This record gives sequence, structure tokens and C-alpha cells, in this order.
Amino acid sequence: MPRVRLEDVARVAGVSMKTVSNVVRDYPHVSAATRQRVESAIAALGYRPNISARQLATGRTGMIALAFSDVSLPYFAELARVVAHAAGERGFRVLLEQTDADLDRERQILSAREAGLVDGLLFQPARMSSAEIAEHRQDLPLVLLGEESAPITVDRVMIDNPAAAAEATRHLLALGRRRLGFVGHEVSGLSRTSTLRLAGFQSALEGAGLAVDPALLVATDEISARSAAQAVGAALASGVRVDGFVCRDDLAAIGTVRAVHEAGLRVPHDIAITGWDDISLASMTHPSITSVAPDVRALVETALDLLADRLGGFDGLGRHQLIGHRLVVRESAPAVA
Repeated sequence: MPRVRLEDVARVAGVSMKTVSNVVRDYPHVSAATRQRVESAIAALGYRPNISARQLATGRTGMIALAFSDVSLPYFAELARVVAHAAGERGFRVLLEQTDADLDRERQILSAREAGLVDGLLFQPARMSSAEIAEHRQDLPLVLLGEESAPITVDRVMIDNPAAAAEATRHLLALGRRRLGFVGHEVSGLSRTSTLRLAGFQSALEGAGLAVDPALLVATDEISARSAAQAVGAALASGVRVDGFVCRDDLAAIGTVRAVHEAGLRVPHDIAITGWDDISLASMTHPSITSVAPDVRALVETALDLLADRLGGFDGLGRHQLIGHRLVVRESAPAVA
């Protein structure tokens, strides 16, 4: 069948091609009656806008990219869902890019890969430094997500990681726990995320007059429940004494719960545990996981607001925004009696 054209819709609706274009582009100054006639004609004819032509006319694709390391990680999967929904409410589609925490792929994302395909980019880097981001970024509007440092010219949205880690640690201290460990940081080459969360953990301990015991810092080979279970299991088997763990993320917390049970101990009676990200699985484990919950919706909306400013022509210095968090208290570290 021949492709339905803009002029076909205009003829059926009894309006000009310009009016049809305004309806397709959701231009606000179109009367309700005219919009209804045009939309009825579009539905009847099965008209689909020519994206290439729209891009030539407006300089916009109506699409943004979201780039991060690993879509299989529950936090990023849930983040992508929120971004897709919130961006859709603003008239954007979302192109998902997975970098596998590979430095070359991250460079490609910033340098050229999205040129002409998207109007802007939300990007959570895992490897690139702020200097590299400044070097490789092009004119594409960009907002960074997460804890990695950002160039002074680039917008960024994140939560206060040291404050959130300190809050989780103080919660365990309020339960009377004094031999506290940290689970889930990298074996070597600490990420910015781990560095900030360890700093908050240490700050809370020192505020209570306690020192960090290096023997209770349990690194993992990867971000996974399996790796955390193996690492914590080995630590417990070595005879370390611990009565609480602050975990870098919920996968580490889930693995830690399993390791504690396999060691013949009980959660939270013997060892209380907190996680991070409040992924959907955190409320379904047994016991359920007490977790730091970033306000993901606020993070996404703030990032999209900043991106919209850039798309609208704002060219000022980078704005670094902190969004809120809360500690969701569940069975693995219950409320203080």
C-alpha cells in the first residue's frame, strides 16, 4: 500500500498541512475541535509521521539516550523503567545503551555514537573521569547520574552517599550492634560509589567512638549476590566476630543473608544487615532487607528538567543536584524497640 502522506490527512480533516503538522508535534495553540478532526483522520488513515522529515524540519528526533553499565543489575533495570515512563510523559522515546563498564564504550557514547540519533543523553559513567568526560563530550546535551565526579560544565544528579551510608550504619548502632562490617566494595580499584559509602560508614562508626576493623571489610569480585555470599561465607568461616553488616547494594545484602544462614546464624538476631537501592526483591526475601532507598523518581525528573534546560538553549555552568533518600526498615535490621 502507498504510504499515507501529511497532505492526505489534511485533505480528509479539511485543514491545512501546517495544522496537521502542529497537531502531530503537539503544538498547544490548536483548538480542541480541530485537533479532534485531525486525530480522527490520522487514526482512520493509519498515518505515521516521517521521523526523518520531522528531524529535518525541527532539528529534533524526539529521542533521548540512557547509558549505564549493566541492564541486568536490578537497580539499573528499575531506573530504566522510570526514565522510560517519565520521558514518555514529556514526549520522548528512550534509547538504552549498555556500556559494560568498559572505558572505550563509554568514550564512544560521548564522542560520536549518538550523533544525529538522539536529542540528549542521560549517562551514568563507571570508568570515565571528569577530565575524560570533558575531553570526549560533544555538543549533545548531557546530564550525568550517580557518584562519579563531573566536569564543572556538565550537569549531574545524585544522592548524598556518605550521609545515606552513615544513616544505615547509625541504624545498626542504635540496635546495639558494635562489631560492624561492610560488604560489597571492589577487591581493588575502589569505585567512586564504594569510596563514598565506605566514608559514610567510617564516619558513623567514629562518631560512636568506634574504629573500623579491616577484618570486617568484605570485598567482592563482582556486583552479585553469589559473589557476596561467597565472600561473606569465607569471612565467617575464618572466625571473624561480627554482629552487623552494611552492604554496598541490595544484591550484596541478599548474598550476605544467605551466607549468614549457611553459617548457622540468624538474621537479624545474630547479624543485622542493611542493603542499598531498595530494589523490588528487597521486600520479598526472607527476611526482607532493610535498605537505603534513593528517590529514583525525583532523580529522573530532576535529570530530565536539567536536560530540558539544555535542549532549550541553557549554556551555563554545570548544576550538581542532590536528591533525597530514606532508609526503608524491614526484617533484616528492624526498627529500634
